[in-house]
Amino acid sequence: MRHTARLFQACRITLFTRQNCGLCSDARSVLSDVWDARPFQFNEVDIVKSETGRQWRDLYDFDVPVIHISKSSVPEEQPQSVSEAVRLMHRFTAEQVQAKMDQVEKA
Repeated sequence: MRHTARLFQACRITLFTRQNCGLCSDARSVLSDVWDARPFQFNEVDIVKSETGRQWRDLYDFDVPVIHISKSSVPEEQPQSVSEAVRLMHRFTAEQVQAKMDQVEKA
């Protein structure tokens, strides 16, 4: 029953990335490990290629990978509200991601 409740409160994780980024590959691997233990909604934004990603380039051009963690029920993040985002940058572990997911789910 607890697993079902968690699905209703599922988090969304948005990964801000760019092509040919070694740290971004590491971040995908960490997120894959988290997914195996705790499913979440996933969105990936290439800050260079995608039309929607370009608005994020000014914020994260030298900081990728960056993840935003939010409740899946809230609207997608906008650059103007980035200060409110629960996020991790550069290098992070599965444990750190799950701790941030706990923080979001409890809020």
